[in-house]
Amino acid sequence: MTQDLFRTDAYLAECRATVVAITSQGIVLDRTVFYPLGGGQAGDTGLLIRDDGSQIAIVDTRKGKAADGSFNHEIGHFPAPELLSQLLHQTPPAGLRLALGECVTARLDWARRLRLMRFHSATHLLCHLVPQLVNGCSITPDYARLDFNMTAALDKELLSAGIARLVAAAYPLRVGSISDAELDANPALVKSMSVQPPRGSGTIRTIRIGSQELIDLQPCGGTHVANTAEIGPVIVTKIEKKSASTRRVVLGFAT
Repeated sequence: MTQDLFRTDAYLAECRATVVAITSQGIVLDRTVFYPLGGGQAGDTGLLIRDDGSQIAIVDTRKGKAADGSFNHEIGHFPAPELLSQLLHQTPPAGLRLALGECVTARLDWARRLRLMRFHSATHLLCHLVPQLVNGCSITPDYARLDFNMTAALDKELLSAGIARLVAAAYPLRVGSISDAELDANPALVKSMSVQPPRGSGTIRTIRIGSQELIDLQPCGGTHVANTAEIGPVIVTKIEKKSASTRRVVLGFAT
């Protein structure tokens, strides 16, 4: 089981960790600051730094999978495919012979992660401005998109102005939790039609925007900024009609 430090503190940029496995599903650590692909958010990239100073570049992070295809509680850190193959066959370059039980420093590409956090938080503001169910999303370092289940037209300039207003209001974002029973009693908290919050652990992680004034509250496992002011200048760059019942809204950073 990998301790996912990013769940409680998205601002941790690095940590010390122990290598517990090297498999086709990546390098598994006992703890990590790397967020694995999920909920529409891209997996983190960065470095594993050995005590001798040598570095292994991590190009993706994914959740581990059990034999039946379900996700387990491991997080795989993926180096380049050639290096992963070498590690599996114990034929890596001399400076990269990573061993089980070895302690390393896991360090994020922080600039990239912060862009992901800003975009993910901005998508929650968009959910406030467009109160419709979401049937698809993607959060990358370069853009974010939400697909809304709706037929009405949307105005790009009005949405951009709405996001700017909510960003300027400097609303706090807080991590919380609810029980499965509480979610069952409040099904409207789930905004996504395509991704359902994980159940079975007894609690479901939530993100709340606003304190006295509630802007958004929904189950979410992703990483976020602590205040909407940190999102910065985000605008709607495109609105597309993807189908008769789907409107896609694409977000980008204003230049």
